Order: sequence, then structure tokens, then C-alpha cells
Amino acid sequence: MTIKLERIYEHPGTPGFRILTDRLWPRGIKKVDAHIDLWAKDIAPTTELRKWFNHDPEKFTEFKSRYQDELAQNPATTELIDTVNAQLQEGNTVVLLFGAKDTTNNQAVVLNEWLAAHGVHDDN
Repeated sequence: MTIKLERIYEHPGTPGFRILTDRLWPRGIKKVDAHIDLWAKDIAPTTELRKWFNHDPEKFTEFKSRYQDELAQNPATTELIDTVNAQLQEGNTVVLLFGAKDTTNNQAVVLNEWLAAHGVHDDN
């Protein structure tokens, strides 16, 4: 019962309930091969925020703040919290997938922290 972060391009992928956190489908990945249980594009950063950030590590602190504001105002986050909690309670590992090359400065990292601060019960 844990939450893991993983780049979608890593093979083999971690088994569990796999959630793609990108708004855009990752290039070069066939949907049939992705083994995605949920594509949570509604909770991904907005197109405007994504383009502004452009995966610039120097902008990450501000990106994190802006994305957290978006999450707080997004009604889809409540459903995501419920889904993740249900999967964890069933004993499943939840895997937050992302396409970014940078494994420390991306939306999945921010989302994972945000979930932990807003009622997701990760026992590890």
C-alpha cells in the first residue's frame, strides 16, 4: 500500500493501479502497451502552466505553487483522492506516471506531495 512515481517510458513498469498524470499522451507510447488504469488528464497542469514551465528547473518552485493552486480549485481532485484512497485500502500500489525526462521537477512530484497533504493515506 504505497504510492510510487515512475516515468512512463521505464520498462518494465511497476505493477499496481497506474495513473497517467500528463495532460498530453506521451509520444511513442501505444495506449495498448501503456497499461494505464486511469488517465487523469483533468488534474494535470493546464496547458498555459505547462507551456510556461517548459520543464525549466529554475521555474520549478513557482510551477509547484501555481500547480498546487490549480489542484486546490479543481473539482476533479476530490475524485482522484477518493480513487487513490480506495486503491490503497484494497492493498494496491498506486503508480503516478509522467512522461518528463526530469524525475524530480515534474507535475507527478507535486501531485504526490499534494495528495499526501490532502487526505491520501499512504501507509509507507
